[in-house]
Amino acid sequence: MNRLLIVIFSLMISTYSFGQLDLEYQTPHKDILDLADAKMPPSISINDDGSKAILIYRNQYKSIVELSEKELRLAGLRINPVTNISSRTSFYTSIELFDPKKQKQIKLKGMPKEARISNIGWSPKQNYIHFLNTTQKGNELWVIDYQKQKATQLTEAVVNANLGSAATWLPNEEGLIVKFLPSEQKDLLDVSLKVPTGPTVSVNEAGTEAQNRTYQDLLQNKDDEFNFEVLATSELKLVNLKGKISDWMGEAMYRGVSFSPDGNYALISKVKKPFSYIVTYGRFPTDYLLVDQQANLVKTLAEIPLTEELPKGFMATRTGKRSFSWRADQPSTIIWAEALDEGDPENEVDFRDEIFQWEAPFNDAPKSVVKTQLRYSTIEWSNSDVAVLNEYWWNTRTLKQSFIYPDDPTKESILFSERNYQDRYNDPGDFVTAKNELNRSVIQVNDEDKVLLDGPGYSPEGKFPFIDEYSITSGEKKRLYESKDDDFQEAIVRVINAEKGEVLVRLESSNQFPNYYIRNFITNELKQISNFKNPFKAIENVKKEVISYQREDGLELSATLYLPTNYEEGKKYPMIMWAYPREYKDKQSASQVTSSSKDFTYPFYGSPIYWVNRGYVVLDDAAFPIFAEGDEEPNDSFVEQLVGNAKAAIDAVDSMGYIYRDKVAVGGHSYGAFMTANLLSHSDLFAAGIARSGAYNRTLTPFGFQAEERNYWEAPEVYNTMSPFMNAHKMKTPLLLIHGEDDNNSGTYPMQSERYFNALKGLGAPVRLVMLPKESHGYAARESIMHMLWEQDQWLEKHLKN
Repeated sequence: MNRLLIVIFSLMISTYSFGQLDLEYQTPHKDILDLADAKMPPSISINDDGSKAILIYRNQYKSIVELSEKELRLAGLRINPVTNISSRTSFYTSIELFDPKKQKQIKLKGMPKEARISNIGWSPKQNYIHFLNTTQKGNELWVIDYQKQKATQLTEAVVNANLGSAATWLPNEEGLIVKFLPSEQKDLLDVSLKVPTGPTVSVNEAGTEAQNRTYQDLLQNKDDEFNFEVLATSELKLVNLKGKISDWMGEAMYRGVSFSPDGNYALISKVKKPFSYIVTYGRFPTDYLLVDQQANLVKTLAEIPLTEELPKGFMATRTGKRSFSWRADQPSTIIWAEALDEGDPENEVDFRDEIFQWEAPFNDAPKSVVKTQLRYSTIEWSNSDVAVLNEYWWNTRTLKQSFIYPDDPTKESILFSERNYQDRYNDPGDFVTAKNELNRSVIQVNDEDKVLLDGPGYSPEGKFPFIDEYSITSGEKKRLYESKDDDFQEAIVRVINAEKGEVLVRLESSNQFPNYYIRNFITNELKQISNFKNPFKAIENVKKEVISYQREDGLELSATLYLPTNYEEGKKYPMIMWAYPREYKDKQSASQVTSSSKDFTYPFYGSPIYWVNRGYVVLDDAAFPIFAEGDEEPNDSFVEQLVGNAKAAIDAVDSMGYIYRDKVAVGGHSYGAFMTANLLSHSDLFAAGIARSGAYNRTLTPFGFQAEERNYWEAPEVYNTMSPFMNAHKMKTPLLLIHGEDDNNSGTYPMQSERYFNALKGLGAPVRLVMLPKESHGYAARESIMHMLWEQDQWLEKHLKN
């Protein structure tokens, strides 16, 4: 009889281990649930001079019902075809005014009931705030008059928010240009009921190379093309602040509207056919037009063709005009860049790009502004005759900044900075800007040719935000302010008035929620604006520190260590380590510390911090640099460096006497999941792993992934070695795989987890696969997130405690 029971029990275990489970959504242990369900303070948006603010409220999670609303996936977009807005929009529920001086909340009159708010934006002079309210029928445009403390509905549910920004303010604040649904919008095709009339055929008979990433949600057939055109098509209308609606431009697939600083012209971009089945709408044919205030065509700037083929490499770009923008220091001068290397980073040339400007009324020929040695990024304009040119080169992680004189070619440019942009310790900061007479933000240059910069102030000793004064002519720098607060971590949000020394800052500590203040760095006076409370009381006194340690090759590493809330000195605990690998091209940048023990302890949905409340040591944001110098690529030694990082982290915490070395789990999301699977395949350091929304077979992303430029056929050994799928026979450690069924991230489609699970299952590895219905790369529904936390908790309790 006993033998029979044992056999029956064994069969039950076998069925549980290898079958599918009909499981309803679960909720995690109360110690986790209370933290995950904590009511969060509102977010705050403060105007430029710190005199006005709004509080924005939202539910922390969507519901699975909301996530299950109708959705079409077209050309890289996910659209709710009923409401004509992204189906993945996280809506806000309410807006209130806030008086920063009095620290007083002010209820708005006229706000919509049961609001679903998105697309919030200040008007140019910050007297108004506009937003969309999404009803069951569609999107309404609303405007808040800050002075009158009142919200007003300007349109019915006719706004099209499917493609780009739905509303653009006129510079004079008299109204907005709004994308409306066409008055006679065509009905969408229901492709689920249609009987095919033939195959879909893609061709490359010319033999042209088109090495594109593995994009998702692409167009697949003519019906998709039809539906995309219907949903992307809008009419542009002028809506004034009293709700009067006037025609402005007719039907087209408008991407963007950008007004010149003086408001006399607008740059219009609109998508055209032919569409593509291998790239997203951002590379569809696009026209760039200049129109006047009445929407009359002034000039056609560019007609960009379909861009399916690009040269290989992250620094590749298309030929022709690109990167259009308005000069912020002139009434109506348009600028753009053109590649001088045919867009191919392999071509050796003296200059990569040339920047042009064209001044209204656009009758004379465009003028060259400057040529760049690296790839053009941006130009920052000023209140003087100088501007700052930003250019970069990904392969060497180089950022170059120069002072240029765009209207005086006789003046030579002055190099300000050329550095590795991953080198945070030597970040000189950002140039301080203020609004000019055209109401545009420009760098402030004083009469002595001096500018201000504010920066985060990362250093080996910690993070000390600063404000520097810099002389353009002499290159001399003077520090005006540096944060030295021992109790709080400070961040400079914005310089409000440089002459008066007024700065908007944010202060936080490990148990003090981030709040905003006005600091005067001349008088050292500090005035509090917001007073948000810590919603995570259960862990507010958790012991936390940033630890430093060395890898076996001498590379300095760091991580944030949390001890359990029930920690008792002398006792040991299981540990969960969470990380995300990052690639570097030099050793110095790879070893820098950017975390602080004074950062607020914030257990967001994807965080491992919840488990300090369950008796675990947590090592969060553990440094996992993968670096190489010179001609070598980081991924050439990916696995060796990955294992070295993990061993160093465990050694460090083990030497402090906090953990059971044989009870350590590792986890990560996306590339962190890829890391986790590799660590379990190539080391015996861990008792269990958690891998969420990862990619495990790199042959399915053959034209590059993450920071890998080479394709599979150029580096097959790298792709195969880095692929956990190819090494599934080595993996014997319990692994929990979690993936959104509708993941739209390039390369991490759900099949990655499904196929990896099948490989591990076939080879006898202990593995569990959880597919979350309706979820994308990041999870949104409360039901999904609570179940995810339950799964992770069960997995850790089983494999680390029991």
